[in-house]
Amino acid sequence: MDHSAADMTDVEPRSFGHVLHVGLAGLNAVQAARCLIAIAALLLVMVTLDPFPDLRSEDVATVVSGRMATAYISWGLLAAVAMLLVAATDAPSLKTLVTPLHVCLVGWLLINIAFSENRGVSMQRFVLAVSVTSLAVLLPLLPPTQRAFNLCLGAAALVLLTLCYLGVLLAPQYSIHTALDVTEPQLAGDWRGSFGHKNTASPVMTVLVYVGIYLCSAGSFVMGPAIAALAGIFLIFTGGKTSSVLCLAIYALASLVYVTRSLWLKRILCFAPLIVMNLLTVGSVMSPTLGAITRLLPLDPTFTGRSDVWQFALAAVAERPIIGHGYAAFWDDVTARQTAQGAEWATSAAHSHNSYLELAVTIGLPGLLLVVLVFVLAPLRNFQSAQARSRSGALAKLFLTIWLFGLYYGATETFLLERQNPIWFMFALAAAGLHFLARFQCVDQITPER
Repeated sequence: MDHSAADMTDVEPRSFGHVLHVGLAGLNAVQAARCLIAIAALLLVMVTLDPFPDLRSEDVATVVSGRMATAYISWGLLAAVAMLLVAATDAPSLKTLVTPLHVCLVGWLLINIAFSENRGVSMQRFVLAVSVTSLAVLLPLLPPTQRAFNLCLGAAALVLLTLCYLGVLLAPQYSIHTALDVTEPQLAGDWRGSFGHKNTASPVMTVLVYVGIYLCSAGSFVMGPAIAALAGIFLIFTGGKTSSVLCLAIYALASLVYVTRSLWLKRILCFAPLIVMNLLTVGSVMSPTLGAITRLLPLDPTFTGRSDVWQFALAAVAERPIIGHGYAAFWDDVTARQTAQGAEWATSAAHSHNSYLELAVTIGLPGLLLVVLVFVLAPLRNFQSAQARSRSGALAKLFLTIWLFGLYYGATETFLLERQNPIWFMFALAAAGLHFLARFQCVDQITPER
């Protein structure tokens, strides 16, 4: 992120169109194209090519799967164009991504795919994951200034929020869960906006709250508060309990980490509660002692029956602990697998409901370890380095907050390495942003050669 630049410290114009015009003023055609690619990537991952799916239709899954070719082409083209644009001007930034850990992770994923129980499915989905993740990693490098980066974030957020609210007002049957939904009619009344489920809408709205707060700190005193308020209100109406609780808790934790100087104390603050959270969830089905402690708690950390899914997934890990069952290839057809009596419904689950357990199932324990090293431990070290060099404090805090939210959200839901999942995209973007901030200083203005 050696070129994302100046803070938005001047007086904000009256309209968003004026904001966008002033913020991008002075950019040449290539620089404007970089911003458009960034906005397109954000909208593609958040709005998707299938907004407002009709959950009352039996054919909804078929319709979505039938458009996968378009998704692959769209993501592939965007990633290719972004790579060409960034490689032309930011080769030093790209070279820093070639580290032994990153190479080991990619190499292990390729080995895992080669031994997958469904090699074709794993390879196909891995190709999409590479395109999506590449765009997320490149996105902090695309806008030529920090002002442009801020406006790309703000523009995408406002477009998404406008679509979601218009959906609720004008087409509630497509943007609010109803009792006529083919699956989970019990969610009737929960807002989902343009997304296919409230459990996707709620974490995205949480991230947008963080984006709004960041834009406020960067001097955007109209767009920032508007995004934070609109996203916060929508989050409440999604009924997403996990995201609602984590929203403020994670921001408070990030603020505490931000003012803490010691790296080891930062690690304790970030990871100790996360370990406890995983012990009280997945750990409760592994250890009778932890299970007994869990049952004494006033809240249900198993989230109403997920313990059956965790037991089922743990059994799958025990079958192939090293190589795993194959990237993104386990849950497509598990109905024939044995389960504990009374837990047969677990075979209908779509995933493990825990990102770390899911990785152990699909890419094995070595793969899980590599992901932890790359996406859990390294980003905090990068934040410490960026903070020590006083590089874009507000932006570094935004990336830290999104990264922390992802870590804790992953204890209850699956998103790590999950193709075009919007939370994975924003999480990878935040991790990459911290990586670049730790190594490069943001440029304050557009240089003539750019």
